[in-house]
Amino acid sequence: MIQAVMALVGTIAFAVLFSVPSSLYVACGLCGVAGFTVYALMVSLGMTAAVSIFFGTLIVGILARVLAVFLRSPSTEFVITGIFPLVPGAGVYWTSYYLVTGELRKALDSGFEAVKAAIAITLGLVIAFEIPNRVFHRYRRER
Repeated sequence: MIQAVMALVGTIAFAVLFSVPSSLYVACGLCGVAGFTVYALMVSLGMTAAVSIFFGTLIVGILARVLAVFLRSPSTEFVITGIFPLVPGAGVYWTSYYLVTGELRKALDSGFEAVKAAIAITLGLVIAFEIPNRVFHRYRRER
């Protein structure tokens, strides 16, 4: 629960840094929390980090497209801020640290995990954005 709250705060802080309009802060935060919650749930069920990040990112991408339609704002604002809790920053840090300290085996291991996470993020977003627009705009037109 504390991690989800921190994901919300971190996502909103990143939205402020990214100059998202203040009326969208909560929506951006909810997008980040949704992705992180899916990630944390899947990790607790025994899935690998890369698979969990993939599904978390897929949720962020789909939710970003839904929010973009309902809030009439570019989905980029929700995607970039929403994936913030899923980005493998610690993996990149530890890779650099192990390289500098000469522990090449550990650097290779943590670097490979960071690359797998980056590929999972890319694939999740690609799949989310391949869903046709009419799926997201259908409800708005019926209202």
